[in-house]
Amino acid sequence: MNQAEAARRAMAEWLADEHELGSMPECLEQTQEFDLHDLHYYIFRYKPTRNHPDWLLGVAGGYEKDALDHCGHVFSEMEVYQEANAVDQAIALVEQVRAYCMREAAKQEEAAGIGPFAGFVLLREARWDPRKLAEDLRETWQIEIRELPDDPDQPLVAEVDGMTVAVSLMGAPVPDQEAERNAENNYLWPQAVERTKLHQAHLLVAVLGRDQTALSQASLYTKLAASCCRQAGVLGVYTTGTVYEPELYREVAEQMNEGELPIYDWVYLGLYRSEAGMCAYTYGLQAFGKREMEVLDSAASPQQLHDFLYALASYVLDQDVTLNDGETIGFSAEEKLPITCGPGRSLDQTMLQISYQPA
Repeated sequence: MNQAEAARRAMAEWLADEHELGSMPECLEQTQEFDLHDLHYYIFRYKPTRNHPDWLLGVAGGYEKDALDHCGHVFSEMEVYQEANAVDQAIALVEQVRAYCMREAAKQEEAAGIGPFAGFVLLREARWDPRKLAEDLRETWQIEIRELPDDPDQPLVAEVDGMTVAVSLMGAPVPDQEAERNAENNYLWPQAVERTKLHQAHLLVAVLGRDQTALSQASLYTKLAASCCRQAGVLGVYTTGTVYEPELYREVAEQMNEGELPIYDWVYLGLYRSEAGMCAYTYGLQAFGKREMEVLDSAASPQQLHDFLYALASYVLDQDVTLNDGETIGFSAEEKLPITCGPGRSLDQTMLQISYQPA
């Protein structure tokens, strides 16, 4: 299949969707091509039925060079096709789609902001030692907590680098078995659900920033939660949509002492299989003001998808990159993977879909 054939198929499938024509068009012809924003587009004319009086306009793209994956700009307003003005009509359609995606992205970023940076350290029993936490913060992270509660039942609240940190003992499990349900997501820890079911209390850990960056708030929160993992009777850390093994969470956090970002503590990488292939998604980027990402129906192995999405999340956070609809991404000069912004399949929100297939 060449690129023009791929575009024709994409156009036909879009028109056949139940929200559009609801069936394949009786007639579909590619008429012209054009380039816009360094992407290639194909113009089509079609008739919903053989007896329809007019040809209607559709456009499919954009494509990178000889790539067969488009960036999601497949659209039709079902306006009458005008041969002399078809390119201008199609460009207007593409710009309309791009503007819509940018508006939706702006709404999501405005609503999301950054944070919250909070989570739960699961305990076997309702007991903790604030003084030990202060010692561990000082020894591991050179963070000084001078004012400690006299009664462990009282919350620890302190100011660190212009941010407020808080740790509160809650003498009951996380409500509604929320932690147990989310522990099922941790495919890297087979005992996650079993261990989570044992918790009878938890520490609520939170960092509240003001003008500090998301990275600063997340880093302090992770240092605080990792230090809580050294408390007696800790069973797990419920944060970022899953329950982490305490030892692993702490080891990943301590990468910050080597100048590395603790991506695994910040971003959960979900994996699942669809009928058409492997899928993967991020959960946690939104706290940094970034859109979550997903790869759908890939022929890649679970490990390949995991490694790819990990590298991409690391790049986005480390370089403070904002990816947009219609752009491409790659980790070599030759690799250019289309990015599409649209409703997520993995999460109920607008996401970035990255078209990734193994080489």
